[in-house]
Amino acid sequence: MAELFTSRWIGDFLFAFGALFAIINPYGLAFIFLDRTMGLSDSERARVALRVALYAFAVMLGSLFVGAQVLKIFGISMPALRIAGGLVVAAAGWSMLHAPTAAPGAHATSTANFAIVQRMAFFPLTIPLTTGPGTIATAIAIGTHRPDDLDGLFTSSIVSLIVAIAVSATIYHAYAKSSVMARIFGEEGTSVVTRLSAFLLLCVGVQITLTGVTELARTILDSAK
Repeated sequence: MAELFTSRWIGDFLFAFGALFAIINPYGLAFIFLDRTMGLSDSERARVALRVALYAFAVMLGSLFVGAQVLKIFGISMPALRIAGGLVVAAAGWSMLHAPTAAPGAHATSTANFAIVQRMAFFPLTIPLTTGPGTIATAIAIGTHRPDDLDGLFTSSIVSLIVAIAVSATIYHAYAKSSVMARIFGEEGTSVVTRLSAFLLLCVGVQITLTGVTELARTILDSAK
């Protein structure tokens, strides 16, 4: 019985963690985070990364436990969430893809930059860049498949909490160490990876929007029958 219980914990954790980690892709987004925080020192960047990770934890936890109810209260459908969020993500990717390359030494560390970036920690660094509509939709889907029995509900809730903590920890590690990864890749390599990440972010935003449009069209067609 204990082995079955442990196996269920591990299976649920791996499924939820794998789904959220894959859709967030924190180590891929680390270069975008670095680009948005280029004017900060490593210690300041780590502080912003911690704040983003905490915000991401709150977003994931809220989506896992009450996401579906919140959308229902405001009358927001999943297709609408995907379309709106996808457009924001695509716009962010497009903007970064066409941003001019900064000259060497142009990003000087300053307290003013740190204050500005801190205000950006929730939007857009957490939402939609880190835990965007895809993450929220995935977390809601995971949260809606909890068992009805008390033991199963308790187990699922504990696993969801551990998953949110684990994913947030990887976000913090990836973002806080983004400058280290940049030094490994070098200035030119970092520029290439950042542009590629921005292009992939644009593609992700377009895909999320298309998925929302497809779901909306399917809903309209089904209601018309």
